[in-house]
Amino acid sequence: MKKSTILHLRIPFSFFLLPVFLLALAVSNEVDLTNTALTFFILHFLVYPASNGYNSYFDKDEGSIGGLKNPPRVSKELYYVSLFLDLVGLALGFLISVEFVVMILIYGLVSKAYSHPSIRLKKYPILGWLAAGVFQGYFTFLLSYIAINSTTILDTNVFQIQFPGILSSILLLGSYPMTQIYQHEEDAKRGDITISQRLGIIGTFHFTALTFLVATSGFTYYFLSQYSWNQVLVFLGAMLPILGYFGWWYLRVRQDKSHADYESTMRLNFISSLMLNGFFTYLWLS
Repeated sequence: MKKSTILHLRIPFSFFLLPVFLLALAVSNEVDLTNTALTFFILHFLVYPASNGYNSYFDKDEGSIGGLKNPPRVSKELYYVSLFLDLVGLALGFLISVEFVVMILIYGLVSKAYSHPSIRLKKYPILGWLAAGVFQGYFTFLLSYIAINSTTILDTNVFQIQFPGILSSILLLGSYPMTQIYQHEEDAKRGDITISQRLGIIGTFHFTALTFLVATSGFTYYFLSQYSWNQVLVFLGAMLPILGYFGWWYLRVRQDKSHADYESTMRLNFISSLMLNGFFTYLWLS
């Protein structure tokens, strides 16, 4: 396999999507450890890399993208490897349930529609934003939950499951525009109009801050209703490094918009994912 293909799969980037899986695990009551391990592997080593590779193949980015500061030129091999990983993920999914396979298939089709030139949801600011936020958040939360608990989608229609699933999407809907903030010029070259372009650089910061406030308030209410003040205080403590870095970066960008760059975006992603992954792991173990 070519080095460029491996790089474009961006397997380490799956770390940034891990919080949704860990949240589903944290709120689970009947954890099937075999299914949990299998779901983790399917999502983070097959489905997500397949989506990354497929999108990279059609985007053919020349500038920095999530997880790759200097993306190499793509080849046809990347396209076939991405489809192969999807097929392996679907095949392994049958070890969990048919319902899980159907949901993985739907996720894969939506992720392909995001970048395929015949549909390309990415060029529509609102539709592309909603597709990414809903399917990487709420939808992935539900498919993770039914696999982890060996249950069905019909059993998830309760507050204890639906509300954190919705909150996971609100978090992603807020953070997703930030991942586009340094790509305005690259996206414009391809004719893609992202929500971050529509909001503008400073507007993207304001939008993310507002959405983050809504998500934090929602999680605070959820942890109070289902757990105790201990979990709330730990959660708010975990959010402080994210808030601190976000505020510092915002002030720098206010002075000079060139600071809305790849390195700063990846640093925010890493801090956010690290703190959320740590907290949801704590929540599960506690």
